[in-house]
Amino acid sequence: MDTLLWILAFGASGAVSLLAAGHALLMKRDPRSALGWIVVSLTLPLIGPFLYWLMGINRISRTARRWQESGRRLSGYTAFQTLTQVDATQDLPCDTPQLKKLRLLSDRVVTTALTSGNRVSAYHNGEQAYPAMLEAIAAARTTIHLSTYIFDGDRTGRSFVETLVNAAARGVDVRVIVDGLGEKYSRPTARKLLQGSRVHIARFLPMRQGGRLNLRNHRKILVIDGRVSFSGGMNIGGRHMVVQPETSSPVVDMHFKIEGPVVNDLQKVFLEDWFFVTGELLDDKRHFPRLETVGTPLVRAIADGPDKEFRKLSWIIMGALSCAGKRVQIMTPYFIPDRALISALITTAMRGVDVSLILPARNNLPLVHWATRSYLWELLQCGIRIYYQPSPFVHTKLFIVDGLWSLIGSANLDPRSLRLNFELNLEIYDCHFNGDLEKHFLETLSRSREITLAEMDGRPFPEKLRDGAAKLLSPYL
Repeated sequence: MDTLLWILAFGASGAVSLLAAGHALLMKRDPRSALGWIVVSLTLPLIGPFLYWLMGINRISRTARRWQESGRRLSGYTAFQTLTQVDATQDLPCDTPQLKKLRLLSDRVVTTALTSGNRVSAYHNGEQAYPAMLEAIAAARTTIHLSTYIFDGDRTGRSFVETLVNAAARGVDVRVIVDGLGEKYSRPTARKLLQGSRVHIARFLPMRQGGRLNLRNHRKILVIDGRVSFSGGMNIGGRHMVVQPETSSPVVDMHFKIEGPVVNDLQKVFLEDWFFVTGELLDDKRHFPRLETVGTPLVRAIADGPDKEFRKLSWIIMGALSCAGKRVQIMTPYFIPDRALISALITTAMRGVDVSLILPARNNLPLVHWATRSYLWELLQCGIRIYYQPSPFVHTKLFIVDGLWSLIGSANLDPRSLRLNFELNLEIYDCHFNGDLEKHFLETLSRSREITLAEMDGRPFPEKLRDGAAKLLSPYL
């Protein structure tokens, strides 16, 4: 009897190993990943299949796609397109022949149109952005739609709470989405502070619903009356007050005011998320008023996430690098590139394009900082120039090509933004606006310290081991 049990146990173990190996063979796109998981599954009975089940299966995209297929998540473009006007244009501004192919790529992978007649204004830190946002909220007449990853309950957060409550009290429809994980960053939460008011607040995937660390809503959107919007990299809280800090660790960042026809697309993104978290479909025409031309920039809203068919942001970034003619300027707080992005950056630099990367010297996530350091030597030896900007921690995200095209918004250059979370970015074709961004980039670069290959090679051996170990966790950071 014992022998039979052992035979059954070994048979079951072998079957599980073969099942895991077969799944990896069929489902893994990268042959190196497939081979690695096949070896682990076959050589480590039970343990190998368990590790593959735990870390090797991509449940994130599968779960998000299932939401899309079941109708729990809407496609904002198809759900609301009959309610909006599209002001698409065929002409790119300035002298941008090298960017025509990039525009074609974006047209094919993004459902929203590149619209003309917009205006984009940049704000630095909470000192500039928050007064403009609060003024817009106070002036709202019909609707206020706010989506943010973090909404702190500190002094700055309470000023937003008070203004939102007052707007709702005078009859404005106020809706707020806060990410279920992001709201945990502060006590009391904004949801608690808004209780008892007429503000409608909902959480994106509350932690009690599975405790997901991925599939977070990292978008930052504020739409007022369907006419004016704000977006960028800033959450709501005193951490972004830098001139007169409200915390011991202030965070430098940029945010943007957007006006013109593209506001319709930001509204769609919010309403798509609102339907997901509440089940309420707001397909009223009043959310999409007729928007007049107010400026020259061509702007496209790019909503990306694991439920999308294409990895939109990744492909557009690759396309921008391949179209760059003179220079690429990148500023990001979190830089954990995959092999495809590393190859694209190196190829761009090797064909004579000046590629500059600015990172924070002080990162609020040490593990990410260590992992980033393990990638830098490869980029430095291929001619990419890398700089550390001084403290305080800089959360700004900019991607500028030839001073003519830029990508701004919530996404970082890491797996979490490009693969695991829901993000919102804007691509902008405009020589004047992007020229101003380039000036800011160069001013920051002048205050930053350039990193050398000798510095990376000269790291003490324990630091190299630490950075290399952190690099192993890159897919999950």
